[in-house]
Parts: sequence; structure tokens; C-alpha cells
Amino acid sequence: MRAVRGRTTGAVHLGAAALLAYALGAVALRGVAEPGVAFAFTALIALGECVRITLPGDREQAPIGAAGALAYALLGPLRGVPTAHGTLQVVAVTGAGLALSWLPGVALPHRPGRPHRRPPWADPARRDGAARRLLAVGFAAAVFQPLYNGGLVDRFSPEGPAYGAFLTAVAALAALCDATLAALLRCAAAGPDSGLRFPAALEDELRSLFGIGSAIVATGMLVSLAAGEVGLWALPLFCTPLLLAQVSFRRAAAVRATTGQTIASLARATEVAGYTPHGHARRVADTACALGRELGLGTRELALLEYAALMHDVGQLSLVEPVPDGATALLPSTEQQRIARLGSEVISRTGVPRQVAEQVARLADPCAGPVGGEGPVPLAARIIRVANAHDDLLTAARRRGLGEALGRLEALEVLRLGRGRVYDARVVDALARVGGPGRG
Repeated sequence: MRAVRGRTTGAVHLGAAALLAYALGAVALRGVAEPGVAFAFTALIALGECVRITLPGDREQAPIGAAGALAYALLGPLRGVPTAHGTLQVVAVTGAGLALSWLPGVALPHRPGRPHRRPPWADPARRDGAARRLLAVGFAAAVFQPLYNGGLVDRFSPEGPAYGAFLTAVAALAALCDATLAALLRCAAAGPDSGLRFPAALEDELRSLFGIGSAIVATGMLVSLAAGEVGLWALPLFCTPLLLAQVSFRRAAAVRATTGQTIASLARATEVAGYTPHGHARRVADTACALGRELGLGTRELALLEYAALMHDVGQLSLVEPVPDGATALLPSTEQQRIARLGSEVISRTGVPRQVAEQVARLADPCAGPVGGEGPVPLAARIIRVANAHDDLLTAARRRGLGEALGRLEALEVLRLGRGRVYDARVVDALARVGGPGRG
């Protein structure tokens, strides 16, 4: 499986490198068309690649660099004058911009007391992003430029809706190409043991298109259209809103960081107060996330699942006497439900996403059917219940002096006895497959 992962990543990187080498060779032989325009877009892509943001899931993105490359791929007339740069020059300019953006990371001196920074080309994520950018932009240019240079696009008036619809279709296809490549590379980087499936990874990437991705596509199309009227002034003028959007994304990232700190504090509170064993919340969260990936949850669902798993025992803080060893899975079901709902009430007042409180409120409900007309138990709640019971049973087995392997077999057997009645059958089966990674 590791060889398959390496072949997937290697094939994408090799394809991008071969395309760039061919494009650079072709441009060197025939010369650069409209050198001033090519230089302006190279500078925009290079500067845009230096201004990066971190998206959920620790994925980096350079919105302005991506929009600039897409705009050059979709560039038709410039101030009413036809252009003739073609597909290969688009790839060459994009590659040159990416290469220039890596220079500051090499040229800046190392400061004493700070960790050494790896060169950009030594960062797998940066290499993956560069390969994706070259292939996706090359795809967009390969669709648009031959039709434009061949005169077929001239049937559409640049001021009419048909031309805009055509640009939108090409940009959408390029975005789909980029999302597919990103999903492939994410699965390859995660490896087979992570449980990340290609459909879930692709769903995450497609969802990102409705956030910063849609802004990138819209800006790229807008710059290419505006350049036909105002020329190269369109580059800084119409990329400014995207720069402001990046500031908003950075603020959103700061809010997420604050939320994460709040959740970590609540998760530790039960351990500090002596209600749960040390590391219990983290082990349950790790097991729950492994099960979620095995069951095909996407990045956002996994993030909410991790939050709820970390805080699933907060309700114990309202108890007068702690539960022995914090093992709520060994309590009567009515008591488990009471603790879950008390925890949900606390969580709902902390400012974390509403779904987290809902998942914690339902995690002790029987999976066999709806309770009190509340509807089916959310999958996340069913996952956390299995993960929590698994860790409680393992802790009890360790206290009895049972070996790790035997303890895991015993815990899994107990969960299987409640399969389909107390615990969700699909989740228990997934636990058997992943082997319960949440070990302490």
C-alpha cells in the first residue's frame, strides 16, 4: 500500500514536472508572446503565492496566486487587442511565478533561537500544491486558449452572457480538476492506515470550493474579463477584494483557535477534578476520529466529532460523587443519558458549534430507535458512545491486571454483545477493523 501511495504522488508530480519542462522548452524556442503581460502575471502569481492562508484541516492555500494563474489561462483580449500567449506559455508563466515565490524562503537568513525552516521544495504540501496548480491551470488553458486563438470564441461577444458562461464553465472544470487532484494527494499522504477514503476527501475539497475556492474562481474570471477593458490595471484592482477575504479567513482561523483552546480546557477539567482518568478524553477522541474516517466522514464532520468526543464527559462535573474510574459506560442507561444532557447544557453555553452540544446530548441514547420523538441518533453520537465504552472497558481490564491484547479482545467482545441494541452495529464493526487506535 505504501508503494501505491508513492506511485500516486509520484505520478502527479512527474506529470506536472514534465508539463512544465515541455512548456519552458517550447517558450524558450519560440520566444515570449507579450513579454510585459507575461511578466505582470508572473509577478502577481509569485506575490500571491507568498501570501498564504491555512484552511481547516491544516491545508494551505494561496488564493491570489491561484486566481492570477487562472486569470492568465482565461485571458482573451487585453484592452480590446487579441493576445496570443497560448497554453504552454500559461504553464511556463505559472511555473516561473511558483519558482519565484520560493526564493524568499531560501534567501532569508536563519535567525538564532528559531527552528530551521525547510526550503519550500522540501515541504510535501508545497510540492503537492505546486503540482496541482500547474496541472489545473494547464487544463484550463488547454480548454480555453486553443478555442480563443482558433477564433471559435469570437462568436461570443465579450460583453455578452455567452462569453461569461463559457468562462464560467472552463473555470468550473479547472476547479473540479484541482479538487480531484487535491483529494488524490490527500489520500496518498494520509496513507491506508488513516482510514481516509477518496470520496470523503473529494467531498471535503468540493465543499471548500463554496468558501475561498469560489472567491478564487470568481476573481480569476473577473480579472480576465476586466483586463479586456482596462488592461493590466485589472490585476491589482480586482485582486484587492480577494486579499481582504484572506484577512477574514485569518480572523476565522483565530476564532477556531480560541474555540479549540476552550474545548481543550473543558476536556482537561474532568481530569484535573479527578472525575476521569488521565488521557481518557484524548484517547476517546482519537478512537472516535479513527472510526469516523473509517466510516467516511469528511474534515468538518471529523472536527465536530473530535470536539464532542473531547467534551463528552463534561456532564460528570455536576455529579456530587465521581463515577468510579469515570466509567460512564458501566452506569445504567438512564444515568448515562442524564450525564450526557447535563454536559450538553454546559457545552451549549461555551460558544462551540451547536452540533457539538447536540451530539453530546444524544450519545447515551440507544441506537435501536428514536427516543422521545427526537429522531435518529446522530452518527457522531453513536461513534463517541462506542469509543467511550471501548476506553472504559480497556481501563477496567487493565486495573484487573489483564494484558493489553486480552483486554482489547474482551472489550470488543462486550461491545459485540450490545451490537445493534446498545451500540451501533456499523460502528462496532469499524472498531474491529481499525483495532481501536485510542490506546493510552
